[in-house]
Amino acid sequence: MYDLDYISGVTQLTYSARHMAFEHCSEAILLLDLQAERLEDLNVAASRLLGYTRQELLTLPTAEILGHPLPDLESFTRYALEHGSAWSDRFTCRRRDGEYLPVELSATHLRYEGRSLLVLTLRDPRRERFPQDEPRTEQAPRGGLIEWRDVLKLFQENERGNQLLLSAVGDGIYSIDSQGLATFVNPAAARMFGWGVEEMIGKNIHRIHHHSHADGGPYADEDCPIYQAVRDGLVHEGLQEVFWRRDGTAFPVEFTSTPVLADDRIIGAVVVFRDITERRNTEAQLQKALAELRTLKERLEEQNAYLQEEISTEHQYRDIVGRSAPILKIIQQIDVVAPTDANVLIHGESGTGKELIARAIHQASQRRDHPLIRVNCAAIPAELFESEFFGHLRGAFTGAVRDRIGRFELADGGTLFLDEIGEIPLELQSKLLRVLQEGQFERVGEERTRSVNVRIIAATNRDLRAEVAARRFREDLFFRLNVFPIHSPSLRERRSDIPLLAAHFIEHIGARLKLPGRRLSKGDITRLQGHDWPGNIRELQNVIERALITSRGKELNIDLPASGAQVHPEPAEPRKILTEAQIREFERDNLRAALEACGGKQFGKGGAAELLGIKPTTLASRLKKLGMLS
Repeated sequence: MYDLDYISGVTQLTYSARHMAFEHCSEAILLLDLQAERLEDLNVAASRLLGYTRQELLTLPTAEILGHPLPDLESFTRYALEHGSAWSDRFTCRRRDGEYLPVELSATHLRYEGRSLLVLTLRDPRRERFPQDEPRTEQAPRGGLIEWRDVLKLFQENERGNQLLLSAVGDGIYSIDSQGLATFVNPAAARMFGWGVEEMIGKNIHRIHHHSHADGGPYADEDCPIYQAVRDGLVHEGLQEVFWRRDGTAFPVEFTSTPVLADDRIIGAVVVFRDITERRNTEAQLQKALAELRTLKERLEEQNAYLQEEISTEHQYRDIVGRSAPILKIIQQIDVVAPTDANVLIHGESGTGKELIARAIHQASQRRDHPLIRVNCAAIPAELFESEFFGHLRGAFTGAVRDRIGRFELADGGTLFLDEIGEIPLELQSKLLRVLQEGQFERVGEERTRSVNVRIIAATNRDLRAEVAARRFREDLFFRLNVFPIHSPSLRERRSDIPLLAAHFIEHIGARLKLPGRRLSKGDITRLQGHDWPGNIRELQNVIERALITSRGKELNIDLPASGAQVHPEPAEPRKILTEAQIREFERDNLRAALEACGGKQFGKGGAAELLGIKPTTLASRLKKLGMLS
């Protein structure tokens, strides 16, 4: 390849400026003949990028140059043929030294003299700037190896193709002389500027499209990096600038201004640019999406931390167990209220399974696919209630080292279960009421108002009506929560469910402790049903777990704590002195009662001896002594 000024000086051709723009364009340009599957022509930048001479590239198959599987090339080519152009950043080029170079590949379909051609532009995405000492152009032939007539013939054959090639390239290309006047403009550049090609030729190109900064401020000729290439002979790039259209509108661009040298003299520059509006829009959308992803990631991290906390509490059962009248009533109430978004207030003693009722309502509702977030109001320090509910910004108070999402925001679209609602401080109840009424709140330290869609299920072991009367709970908040009240019965109110609950715990806790096959005796069930259960279901669960741990066989060792009556005994009456006969009769009645409670079983697990706490031999001796053996 020979320097364009050398050829133009010999041939005096009209199209020297256009050919100069093609040859010295900083982007690698290839012209591909689809029928022959070989290159028709290429410029200096393409030869430099691939490391081959022009003649070598013209003889190589396209697939070998691009170094990519043929099906990928066929798919890319087919798309360019159907749509007129194509772009991809998934191709690689195989350089002469064997290196595979990733490139951005753009193609424009072109029909010329009955042939189907593709104009390919290759760009190394890693390139930031051409090295200053890299050759800008190839030198003229020395030693007279090629006569000027041969060069003229070669140039005339390729000139029309070069003109068509530059007209088909999608990027804007123009060339300027040493005075900054346009000597060539391709149709893509003219179209982007809104000018005609002939209107721009011979004009100061900077004053046509680069006269102002993005903010509208004046851009002096002497500061223009496009013109700097003509002055200092270096390649200049613009990455954060705008070009102006004829109608006064601007568009963002990236451009490269490459100087053209002839006989060690700068004779002009070739400028290649592209409109990056779509890329900027894509980047803006990407940044917006990333911001949304960060928000979502923050929320998911908070939800994950919450779920880990929930897992650590080990919910032992998922379904409501029981067939007593109070339980059947609760199930009926759940069926009625779950499909609605009505607030629910569950009241009852501690340990009766109020959270289980709340979960059943959530699972039966239309919000089941969204989270159920639980807040134990009794476990939150008074000064942290607002942060726990609504979240806070970093630095909002001492200890706020990062932004935090509150429980209301975590439960957006789902259900928020406020356990022990009566523990909420009176001064915070008004803010809670606002969220329930308007669905809006602000994080601590933030002025932005956020909206949420949350269903509230509250639970309490207090008499909230009495709390309202004592002015410790807002009446308007009580009525807002108490839309649909549900009573969670104590275990004393549903003694018939104790065998079912005990069996349920034995199965699930036994599986966790790897102690399967344990069972209760009839005597055990009688004792369990006779207990007062001040701790309700939670106490029963603990008793069963302790029995599973201490058992040494299939039979359980039920160890019941002292009943409430024994914990708080009534004042003792004066002791009555019994005669010997009365003592024997009392002992006989006591043994008879023990045998009846155990169904006549004297020994073994659940037998009378175990119930009385004596050895089997001692029981046999006493029965014989009292004449009770049959």
